[in-house]
Amino acid sequence: MNHEKLEKIIFKEKSYAIQGAIFEVYGKMGSGFLEAVYQECLEKELTLRKIPFKSQVDIRLSYKNIPLNQTYRADFICFDSIIIEIKAVTKISDIYRAQLLNYLKAIRLKLGLLVNFSSYPKATIDRIIL
Repeated sequence: MNHEKLEKIIFKEKSYAIQGAIFEVYGKMGSGFLEAVYQECLEKELTLRKIPFKSQVDIRLSYKNIPLNQTYRADFICFDSIIIEIKAVTKISDIYRAQLLNYLKAIRLKLGLLVNFSSYPKATIDRIIL
């Protein structure tokens, strides 16, 4: 990747910091646990790294600018600008990408990280950009 492309990566330093925390959790825990275990571990790691985050964030939805009772729940919002959605599945499917894209639209953020802790030999991270 050339230097010019690196400069265009949205929230580059913030997302790299988050990815470091994700890979640390995977390095210590490996694959095979439920999402809730990775959720808790990532909370601990983000705290240790002093990465600001909110966990299990309810996202209000609306239809034609009319608020709905239904909400989405994002696993994390870091730096008030990046949504992290955790999965522990055999393969990331398009439905998970669509889910994260809907989160981004609903909360009007530009970047989401879709993390799969059940991949081997390392966690995978899909960058979803709105």
